[in-house]
Amino acid sequence: MSHIALTALVVRDYDEAIAFYTDALGFELVEDTDRGDGSRWIVVRPRGAGAGTGLLLARAKGDAQHARMGDQTGGRVGFFLYTEDFAGDHARMVAAGVRFVEEPRHEVYGAVAVFEDLYGNRWDLLEPAVV
Repeated sequence: MSHIALTALVVRDYDEAIAFYTDALGFELVEDTDRGDGSRWIVVRPRGAGAGTGLLLARAKGDAQHARMGDQTGGRVGFFLYTEDFAGDHARMVAAGVRFVEEPRHEVYGAVAVFEDLYGNRWDLLEPAVV
């Protein structure tokens, strides 16, 4: 069976990105391999995600990649972090300094609030409604 394993996320610096995703968002560092040429293969994913989709933290190289860092989706929400404890995760993330660009709201599909990662990429923190 096929599945999407990784999504590349362009970052400025490996270590600052690891710190943000593991400390502020509570992700786990799955892999950090030195590729020997100054680059690294770094994978993070939400804790408890098992073999679910992860992020490949890819350091920007060149002007084109630097220009897109933090705006990989043209300003729209491009990443979706599902949770089973919206209130708890929202409070923990706020305490960790995560910048939410709106107050939490309740929609037909669940509790949601948009936040930005350390580069400005927009994410939904989303607890899906129980159907």
